[in-house]
Amino acid sequence: MLTRKVPLATVIVIATFALIIGLVTAANLGWSPVTTAQSLFTEKKGGEEVGTASANFVRLAKEVNPSVVNISTTTVTRGRPEQMFRSPFGERGERDPFREFFERFFGDQPRREFRSRSLGSGVIISKDGYIITNNHVIENATEITVRLSTEKEYKAKVVGRDPKTDIALIQIQNSGDVPLARLGDSDRLEVGEWVMAIGNPFGLGHTVTAGIVSAKGRVIGQGPYDEFIQTDASINPGNSGGPLFNMRGEVVGINTAIVATGQGIGFAIPVNVAKTVVPQLRERGKVTRGWLGVLVQKVTPELAESFGLKKEEGALVANVVEGGPADKAGIKRGDVVVQFNGKRIHEMNELPRLVAATPPGTEVQVRLLREGKELALRLKVGELKEERAAAAGRERAGVEKGLGLTVQELTPEMAEHFGLKEAKGVIVTEVEPGSPGEQGGVVQGDIIKEVNRRSIRSLADYRDAIQGVRKGSRVLMLVTRGEHAIFLTLRVQ
Repeated sequence: MLTRKVPLATVIVIATFALIIGLVTAANLGWSPVTTAQSLFTEKKGGEEVGTASANFVRLAKEVNPSVVNISTTTVTRGRPEQMFRSPFGERGERDPFREFFERFFGDQPRREFRSRSLGSGVIISKDGYIITNNHVIENATEITVRLSTEKEYKAKVVGRDPKTDIALIQIQNSGDVPLARLGDSDRLEVGEWVMAIGNPFGLGHTVTAGIVSAKGRVIGQGPYDEFIQTDASINPGNSGGPLFNMRGEVVGINTAIVATGQGIGFAIPVNVAKTVVPQLRERGKVTRGWLGVLVQKVTPELAESFGLKKEEGALVANVVEGGPADKAGIKRGDVVVQFNGKRIHEMNELPRLVAATPPGTEVQVRLLREGKELALRLKVGELKEERAAAAGRERAGVEKGLGLTVQELTPEMAEHFGLKEAKGVIVTEVEPGSPGEQGGVVQGDIIKEVNRRSIRSLADYRDAIQGVRKGSRVLMLVTRGEHAIFLTLRVQ
């Protein structure tokens, strides 16, 4: 097929003519590219155009900036002069030549005081000078100085702190008519919503950054009650404890963590978490939490199939503390908690948070799945003691899979070594390299307590339980590892 070449001048004339016609038509319709681009950032109020992006950020910054404070802390530690040096020796029990040098030439030096300083941020929430910040900002501080946006400085005292949520409450005295921040509702926050962070990054003083909510309910391993707001508003060292505002000027989060190797990834504690913690810190200086007495794990697709569940939701009970509220109510190992006190449990991490937020002594209903049937039990929530809290922090175990195991019957000596109450069950003494067990993560020292819901009290029980297992099938196994129990779904290959 032949094609005809059109002269360039003719093309230019035609294109220009078409552009003129298009612009005239657009003008008659009241539209222009410029006004359309502007409309993305402006809105009309009473016939007057008001900026909804930059202008609103300016307005918001002026409105909320006075309620944000910069916090500087001083920590005093005592030590000997030689402790200022980091020796490459003595880490494994060897005699440290650096220490020998000081002892020989300077003798036993008296302990000296060493001061270290750190920076953070906070937000004023009441007329009597109460300020919310992060626990890690003021932890171990011997002196706390608060500087307002007016450059006035005040000494502050610690009212209370909660390491588990990283929330602390401090107070300044004789502060006069200080500006206050309004606490919002972080549950209403939407992914994609604009937010503004204000703080003291790198000690530069009041600094405003803006971005959007990138995600909600993030679990980053900071503590047992993680549910962080992720944002791309710039958060840097020194921002910790500062507020995250929505566009209505309400505090929706307390900035607390960053990804050291990432850019534009910051995390804030939802303000609703702070609102449950602060009243207790103000009254008692600490937080009292509810306790259920169970260790739970995530329901994986394999576990859902093994337990005959239709959905991969809920919290799987891996162990029940003897004599605890759950034990008294009849909750058993292998139950899947799907509702607590009227609230649905979609994911395992939701249960510890709901239980912790329930006042001890409260009677609640727990709905659970047991062998395909839904049950409703009532129980009275207990109080989480410190020693229980330490165990709760260790309850989140990974889900392991695999076979290829060499096991041995537990002896009294082994039971004593592992701190077990009784010498019953079998212990994994070897995991074959390259086997499904190794690939799945089964480790030496796991104690097998159940196979396909059958109790394993001896080596004979174990042999009987795995005798009928066929190739390609799945085996539900319960093991104990350290202080917690774990359900495993193993695929036989």
